[in-house]
Amino acid sequence: MDNPTMKMDKAAIGLSLLCVVHCLLTPIAIVMFPALGAAFLEDERFHYALLFLVLPTSLVSLGLGCRKHGHLEILAIGFSGLLVLLLTVILGDELLGESGEKISTIVGALIIAVAHIRNFRACQNKRCNGPEQS
Repeated sequence: MDNPTMKMDKAAIGLSLLCVVHCLLTPIAIVMFPALGAAFLEDERFHYALLFLVLPTSLVSLGLGCRKHGHLEILAIGFSGLLVLLLTVILGDELLGESGEKISTIVGALIIAVAHIRNFRACQNKRCNGPEQS
């Protein structure tokens, strides 16, 4: 059975992939469904909401996992991905341009996903928070 850290890793991977899908499919969705894009997908609040979910989930999951398995490089990878996402939101498309913002978001989300996949595997190998630990 999955422990809480592994469940949070799965959730964070899903949220990171949602960021990637959002960046890649929003232009197509806006062309096909203009009202949908104008109303929700292009709204900055959507980006803030995703970041609001990704930040705590990633920080807690990676922190707990690192505490158990001790692989600090996984934590560093996750922090670098979170930093990319934070800087992307702070700088926005005014400084990065629309394409730069999308590319930065995709890169940050993929870095975070890689960190969570590595964290998940390290916890599986170490059996983090498992009932068999003493």
